[in-house]
Amino acid sequence: MKRRTFDIDFPEPSVPAGTDVAKDRDVRRGPMATAITENADALRERQVAEAKIRAENDRLAHELVRLKKLGLITDLISLDLIHAEKLTRDRAVERDPDLDELKNSILAVGLSNPIRVEADGKGGYELVQGFRRLAAYRELYEDTGEDRFATIPAGLITAGETLESLYRRMVDENLVRRDISFSEMAVLAKNYVTDVGTAATSLDQAIATLFQSAGRQKRIYIRNFATLLDRIGMHLSFPHAMPRALGLDVLKRMEREPGAANMLARLLTQNVEKTEADELRILRDFAAGAGKAAPARTPRGPGNPGAKTTLRVARGEDVARCVATHGRVELRMERDFSVIDRHRLEQAIEAFLEALDERS
Repeated sequence: MKRRTFDIDFPEPSVPAGTDVAKDRDVRRGPMATAITENADALRERQVAEAKIRAENDRLAHELVRLKKLGLITDLISLDLIHAEKLTRDRAVERDPDLDELKNSILAVGLSNPIRVEADGKGGYELVQGFRRLAAYRELYEDTGEDRFATIPAGLITAGETLESLYRRMVDENLVRRDISFSEMAVLAKNYVTDVGTAATSLDQAIATLFQSAGRQKRIYIRNFATLLDRIGMHLSFPHAMPRALGLDVLKRMEREPGAANMLARLLTQNVEKTEADELRILRDFAAGAGKAAPARTPRGPGNPGAKTTLRVARGEDVARCVATHGRVELRMERDFSVIDRHRLEQAIEAFLEALDERS
């Protein structure tokens, strides 16, 4: 019978490094032991590499969170995903005449300052800063149909900021604009009071909250323009064009002469097709003392200019939110009122006012 022989690797005694025995150890080691050693070395190297990768990922994750908090993370976001409904803005209904200049600048050099948005938790985004930039991109996409205008660079603001903080962001951006008018700032303050999501209960509180960065005198001017708009705002077609000094002079005369506000309202509504220059001329003539004011009618009640009433009315599956303040009633619900016939709207408003008079 033929005997089988095997190679067996016995543990070798430790020997000082550098000796001939130590140098010859690997030569005399069997293939199995060499493979195990090499595999162990490879595992150790892999573990070290994985640890380095995890550490780098942790660092990048913390850096991402930090940059998000600062609003420095920018991405290209589809225009269809961006909404401007959470914040009530100071923008006039008519198109901004300077929007064409902004569009030409974007066409020439691109958008140098991204807009700011907040994730709404539903796959979309709420606009915080950059209403004009967003409007320019939407017009450019409609005009050209180019894919480069289908998305807009946007800085992502960390979700969870308070409504007050988001309003402050929008206001502070507007304050650096040289062309923003006192009428626009007054409208923003008035809208902030009527926003059911804010804690403001008076116009003064709204101005103090929104315009903390402005000086005391500027806040007083904003308050005066808000009073001016309460009295004749519904008759103004171009309130944003009114200079500060002119607005204050108009308000002074209305406060000085009873019935002056009614006279100015008649002057402003005589020409429904008046231009911006026509309206400014009427205001300047009024401020200079032109015309004689008729006695003002006595109001029905003392009222409280700072009071605010909010309520919700359920009508089937729809819920309407109503905000009532001094000189203003606002109705909000998920319905497009612009498609309703003008005559039907007038009838509905007349019926609403008659119902209020019947119960007063």
